[in-house]
Amino acid sequence: MDTKRSALIKRKTKETDISLQLALDGSGRSDIHTGIGFFDHMLDGFARHGLFDLTVKVDGDLQVDGHHTVEDTGIVLGNAIREAVGDKAGISRYGFFILPMDDALALCAVDLCGRPWLEYDCSFSAPMIGELDTELIREFFYAVSYSAGMNLHIRMLSGTNGHHMAEAMFKAFAKALDMACRRDERIEGVLSTKGSL
Repeated sequence: MDTKRSALIKRKTKETDISLQLALDGSGRSDIHTGIGFFDHMLDGFARHGLFDLTVKVDGDLQVDGHHTVEDTGIVLGNAIREAVGDKAGISRYGFFILPMDDALALCAVDLCGRPWLEYDCSFSAPMIGELDTELIREFFYAVSYSAGMNLHIRMLSGTNGHHMAEAMFKAFAKALDMACRRDERIEGVLSTKGSL
């Protein structure tokens, strides 16, 4: 069984140039530079609360807007998750978390089943949080779910402050993913009646 579950993914297009390194069995260290301060803050929270080590460097076309930077980072993070998890032998597969942050209460559930799906239920009253367009938060999670091949359900159960709501979502996702990736010595092979994920 591979004890070093990590991935280094590089992706370059005419819109973005991204290098991302992820270690699932980390300690929460991060070094993140996307050019969008609040997005950096969200990814830092994801790494810290999931106990993942994450390094992200993005050179994106921010003179246009943040869309390509955020979406493409989601694609690359999803690819890194898929590669780092590997054949999924011995992992719990499912993870879920309900995370409070002041007024905000976020629910996240993950299934590392190999089938992409996103259910996202959150409405922000403000169009921007810092330099991050709030519409792009859904685009990020969509990209992660499809690139990683995971079912991802995110619901904002309550909340009024956009900063708290976004942060609760990213942290809940981190905790749910950490649970799904966790090894369980009782599981032989993959946790599926089909025998593969």
